[in-house]
Amino acid sequence: MKTTLTNTMAIGAAAGLIGGGGVLVGQQIWDNYQSNNSPVRVKSVNSAKIPSGDTATTAYNKVANAVVSVLNFKQVSSNNFQESSEGSGVAYKRADGATFIVTNNHVISGASKLQVITHAGKTVNATVVGSDALTDLAVLKVNAADLTDTASFGDSSKIAVGQKVLAIGSPLGSEYASTLTEGIISATKRLVSAANDNSQTGIGSTVIQTDAAINPGNSGGPLINFAGQVIGINSMKLSSSESGASVEGIGFAIPSDQVVDVVNKLVKDGKITRPALGIEMVNLSQIPGDEQTKTLKLPSSVSGGVVVMKVNDGSPASRSGLAHYDVIVGIDGKQVLSEADLRENLYKHSVGDSVRITYYHNGAKKTATVKLNQELKN
Repeated sequence: MKTTLTNTMAIGAAAGLIGGGGVLVGQQIWDNYQSNNSPVRVKSVNSAKIPSGDTATTAYNKVANAVVSVLNFKQVSSNNFQESSEGSGVAYKRADGATFIVTNNHVISGASKLQVITHAGKTVNATVVGSDALTDLAVLKVNAADLTDTASFGDSSKIAVGQKVLAIGSPLGSEYASTLTEGIISATKRLVSAANDNSQTGIGSTVIQTDAAINPGNSGGPLINFAGQVIGINSMKLSSSESGASVEGIGFAIPSDQVVDVVNKLVKDGKITRPALGIEMVNLSQIPGDEQTKTLKLPSSVSGGVVVMKVNDGSPASRSGLAHYDVIVGIDGKQVLSEADLRENLYKHSVGDSVRITYYHNGAKKTATVKLNQELKN
């Protein structure tokens, strides 16, 4: 079977990671002096329905003091550190004498020393709480007295295409700190891959697409709605197509719902342990229509899903009876239309959990209970 990969964006050479470069909304939703391990949460409101009185200026003013520049230093000798790159970050909670900052993993990757520059221009040392290459997220902390303002997270599951958004960060470095750009949400859910020389970042990440200007140095800064809530963390941009054509206005941010889940786990455990089915897959949309009928034997009513291209020996999927060319269409009763849907719902579970998979095998609809293993590193 041949697959058509026209819907797959290979982001690496083509795209650049940009580090180093009527309802009540927008209020604080947690106690700034909570316990270190107390999780942050999103505000459960429809962030696409922003009161008309909220403007870019009012939204910026709610968040700006929580946004920082992140400086990555490499050690060049025993007592000499040289700045290697700059990115951005946003403070999101205070606990136990520390202020916690979320940024991108690629912003802090390889650092021998980290500093942040606050909105007020104060430079302070920062330490790493935890980082995760897959989602390209990291958590830093600084002394709470050095950074007192925090931002709140909005509900990224409620965003809408066409909704106005703002990006805040330090494009080209701290010289342009707290720069504000405006755009719209171009797509609420994209599955992209990205890699640099240091780590495999953002592999299989579900991200928000925006045309708000995002440039080197914006990485780790917030994408906010007009209520002043963080709905994403800016991570990368598409700068050229695979053919070399120049591209403008295609940037990506990690959704806040995913960010909240990851930062809570990083603060609690310092790392992320993910479950896995033990399969290789492609989106059903990549399979030509005649092959869907002839080879997969799918009913015409099936319009989305993921095709199992390989089942690893001894994997949870193998033990549960899933096989080559099976088409997964649901997980725990939730519809699966793409890899993004499958990963998003799978990663809400823990290693050892059991999930209910709905799939088609030779045209027959089946279900299987799968006990999840730990995901293996690439």
